[in-house]
Amino acid sequence: MIALSGIDAAALGGATPVLRGVSLALAAGEQVAVIGASGAGKTTLLNLLALMQGPLTGRFTLDDADPWALSRRERQRLRADIALAPQQPPLPPRQRVAVAVLSARLPRMALARSLRTLWSPPDAPLAQAALAQLDLADKLWLRVDRLSGGERQRVGLARLLVSDARLWLADEPLAALDPTRAELALATLQRNARERGAVLVCSLHQVDLALKHFPRVVALRGGRVVYDGAPDGLDEDLLDELYRSQNEAPPEIAPLAQPVPLPQAMCR
Repeated sequence: MIALSGIDAAALGGATPVLRGVSLALAAGEQVAVIGASGAGKTTLLNLLALMQGPLTGRFTLDDADPWALSRRERQRLRADIALAPQQPPLPPRQRVAVAVLSARLPRMALARSLRTLWSPPDAPLAQAALAQLDLADKLWLRVDRLSGGERQRVGLARLLVSDARLWLADEPLAALDPTRAELALATLQRNARERGAVLVCSLHQVDLALKHFPRVVALRGGRVVYDGAPDGLDEDLLDELYRSQNEAPPEIAPLAQPVPLPQAMCR
């Protein structure tokens, strides 16, 4: 489905490579955890997979095509198959939760239906069902600015659940959640992705959860892939090198980073 070969890529808006020589393949239905210290390139990798930016060098193919060799319209069609949940979802503060969740379906809607969804969502039961899986069913008609940080993060994950995307990308989806809700959110994402045959890629600071729940772990250090395989292949020495060589121990809960503005096409 996706293949990266010798990819160098900068952070959004930058020109200096953050990812260096990254080669990676993702097959349909795979579930992958991406780990690494802060600044290792996890967010840049997810942004690259989301087609928010192109590589500086190397080859990137999606379904055997280079997205950046296509027209803008054709690339937009590809983006409709990709859903990204950033650490801090770009949710308008005065928007109702139901509308915020269902906006994930706008790229596939006709104009008339999309406008109706923004003002009087006909698919509210779908949004409520997704929110219920994340223990947020009672927040359906609440305004986004009435939610806590952890609740807003779960609303962002509910958007993945209602999308029709084939590739789900979650950037530090557990950063603002307590341990119980983190387990619930991760189990919900994995179950739904498995049922739909979607690829799920999560960047995580919670190394214990990555090793416990994911069949494949990709470890980044200094923008390079230093491990790609089953979790039982990551021993204590490698984990120690992965984090402590960069003066960062594996954290339990990572702080939220400043939000990165998303292209309008990803915010609809």
